[in-house]
Amino acid sequence: MTIFGRLFNATIESPEVPISSANIVELFGGEKVDAGVTVDEVKSLGLSAVWCAVTLLAGTIGSLPLHAYRESEGAGRVKLTSGRAAALLSNPHPDMTPMELWEVVVGHLLLWGNAYLWKGEDQLGRLREFWPIHPGRVRAGRASDGTKVYSIDGEAFADREILHIPGFGYDGVCGVSPVRAARQGLGLAMAAEKFGAKLFGSGSLATGILQTEQRLDAGQADQIQARWQAKRAGLENAHSTIVLDSGAKWTQLTIPPEDAQFLQSRAFQISEIARMFRVPPHMLMDTDKSTSWGTGIEQQSIGFVTYTLRPWLVRIEQRLSRVIRPEAAYAHFSVEGLLRGDSKQRADFYREMWSLGAFNTDDILALEERPPVPDGKGQVRYRPLNFGLLGTADDTTGAPADA
Repeated sequence: MTIFGRLFNATIESPEVPISSANIVELFGGEKVDAGVTVDEVKSLGLSAVWCAVTLLAGTIGSLPLHAYRESEGAGRVKLTSGRAAALLSNPHPDMTPMELWEVVVGHLLLWGNAYLWKGEDQLGRLREFWPIHPGRVRAGRASDGTKVYSIDGEAFADREILHIPGFGYDGVCGVSPVRAARQGLGLAMAAEKFGAKLFGSGSLATGILQTEQRLDAGQADQIQARWQAKRAGLENAHSTIVLDSGAKWTQLTIPPEDAQFLQSRAFQISEIARMFRVPPHMLMDTDKSTSWGTGIEQQSIGFVTYTLRPWLVRIEQRLSRVIRPEAAYAHFSVEGLLRGDSKQRADFYREMWSLGAFNTDDILALEERPPVPDGKGQVRYRPLNFGLLGTADDTTGAPADA
């Protein structure tokens, strides 16, 4: 059997008993929590807040530019535009785009706490591509010599065949599934959602009841209901007086306070899920507790990049750098686009960096995704005229200062 047959169930699966992707968790089963519902990684996506948080993080990280770099003496960090490392990161899968691949990888990390990719090699044994493997199919451990080993549907794989990106864990092998760790809170949210659906679906929210002291057959009851509906429905009947005969009276119904509390529970769970994924609540469309729409939201967004995205980015970068290191290269996500701010803030930042000599004109143009100045004229750096060594006088001879 080929490697693809071992890894990806090359035979066509039965429609009656699917064995891949979204259905894999159903085969292993979830865990029932105290709220009376079963919680697993796939079911948790049914909660809109979980879906929003996972797709936000996975989509944002998947859309970031990922390049290979090399440290060069005297030139600092140099982006590689050719070579195996650059080719791998720019085209890591035969048919999945980089966005699609890394979005799947981050989704696995957020839900299962681990991401596994098979390392495809060419005929010379050089790394050529990555193939994501559903975490529900993988069991990881360590061999007697300390190396990692993996069991995928019962097939054994060595560490050199699998790229494993673990999330936070406590055994140095696997990450902990955030969904399993927070299953009680997610179960409460799922139970509240199910309760609300049953409350509305059961008809318990009828607007009112028509009561009469007389015994009515089905036809009479339908006739009174039709007369009531005809008298009260429609805009033209608003605020009109309705006369009821046969001793009938109308009783208005409202949601009992104990039943209405599920709405508050669902709102509370949004904050719980935001805390679980370390996502600012306003990014989950919960703006009730936001104190401002100006600087406050902007600073929260910067904090989102620094404290939420950065740990995931570094985790992925360091694992990728280990497999492309033979070329003395390392992987790095570019987050500058997320931190650019508005046009005035960028202009002020560029002006300050340019005047200090930290940026040249071409550096600024590159950050704005514009072509460089022709003939290398944008490579010149300047320093402030009055800056010099501390304790020395300014040069008043008119001689040109060193750039």
